[in-house]
Parts: sequence; C-alpha cells; structure tokens
Amino acid sequence: MAPVEQRRGFLARLMALPWVAFLVSTLGADRLFAGGGQSASEGGERKFAMGVQVDRCIGCGLCVDACKTENDVLREPFFFRTWVERYQLGSDGEAHVDSPRGGINGFPATEDSPDVMRSFFVPKLCNQCDKPPCVQVCPVGATYKTPDGVILVDHEYCIGCRYCIQACPYGARYLDPRTKTADKCTFCYHRIKQDLLPACVEVCPTQARIFGELGTRSSPLHRMKRMNSIQVLKPELNTSPKVLYSNLDGEVR
Repeated sequence: MAPVEQRRGFLARLMALPWVAFLVSTLGADRLFAGGGQSASEGGERKFAMGVQVDRCIGCGLCVDACKTENDVLREPFFFRTWVERYQLGSDGEAHVDSPRGGINGFPATEDSPDVMRSFFVPKLCNQCDKPPCVQVCPVGATYKTPDGVILVDHEYCIGCRYCIQACPYGARYLDPRTKTADKCTFCYHRIKQDLLPACVEVCPTQARIFGELGTRSSPLHRMKRMNSIQVLKPELNTSPKVLYSNLDGEVR
C-alpha cells in the first residue's frame, strides 16, 4: 500500500474514535493536527477576490469549459469547479432555476411566455470565504487558507471524509473519484501566482467576471464596487465570501 493511502487509512480509523471526534468538534482540527496543509500566518498583504457582474453574463458556458480544461476537471455533468445557473422569474413570484450540464453548452432557448417576467444568468463557484466552514471542519488540516485568502485542498493529506463537502453552504465542493479527495475552485491559484487571470475570467466574452485584489485602488474590483450595488450569496451565514456580485436579484441563493 502506498504511503499516502496508509496515512489516509490511519487517519480515517483515528477519526472513527469517539474521543478524537469530540476533541475535533471542541478544539478544532487546526489545534489537533499540525503541518502538511496548514496555512502560514494570516499576515499576507494580498487578498484575492472575484467580482461577477450578473447583468453582463450571457450564459455562454465558456467559463465552465475553460475551467474544466485548465484544471483537469472530469467532463461528467456533476463535477464542476464553476457552473452557471439560469433564473426565470414568473409572474407568480416564483423563480425557476435550471443549469443543464452546468451551463457548459449554453442554455436552450425558451419560448416567449407572459408568465416569465425576467430571466438572467448567475455564475457560481467556491466563494473563497474569509471565515470558511470547510476549513473549520477538516479533521486533518487538508483544507486550508493561504496568506492571500484563497482556500486550497492539500490532496496529499485529504482523507476523503467529505466533511468539507457537507459543510460548504454553497455546494461548491465535490469528491474527485480519481483521487478520492475533495476538489473545488482555487481561483486558478497556479495562474494567479504568476500574475495571470483565472481561466474563467480570461475567456469571458462580456467581462462578466472580474478578478483582482481587495483594498487595492488599481484593482478592477475597486471600480466595480464603487460603480455598483454589491451583494454576496447567503450573507446571513457570516462566512464573509470573497466572490462579490453586482446587482444580484434577491431570488438568488
């Protein structure tokens, strides 16, 4: 058995012990497990974030395809680091939401109906929370926050327990069947550390996605925040998301 698989098996058996589970829930995993995946001190100057201008998204799905290509995400329709949802608001006040294959092939045209008052597209992804519940519940420190605020998964330490998947309130995580480890959007961390844009931002034909640094006046995010009404998903959860939406409809969750 490979060393990584041996470690995962040991940690999985360890977490099955009642007293370990109790200590994790009481003290937190970061105080019980050290090294390998724990982030450095939270003193980094750069804080990356993404803006989404909902009124500019046309639902073309190029961002979804670019993400899968860039990050080797499985092509099956239920594995996504980012996806696009279509909202159709009816005259009865109800919102119908669909996302065929995550929007990767665009959306089928719908017939004009007096019952549909408005429709729009909403790209979604990991919200890179400043107070991430996924980090809190990870029993081995495999999910961690970098000094520049990006949430990553150390696949060498992840034991595939799915705690982080269950804890994410945005449905932004999945278990990769090839590695048996958790996966999600990383803002294309390998690209942004080279001062490149995330793949989804680079291919967007309408500049619906904007990437930059928080607190930096030269960042395009600064102009977006200054010129628009900004919302985040599920603000009542106090996770402090770093994916910012402009002019988001109240029906979006």
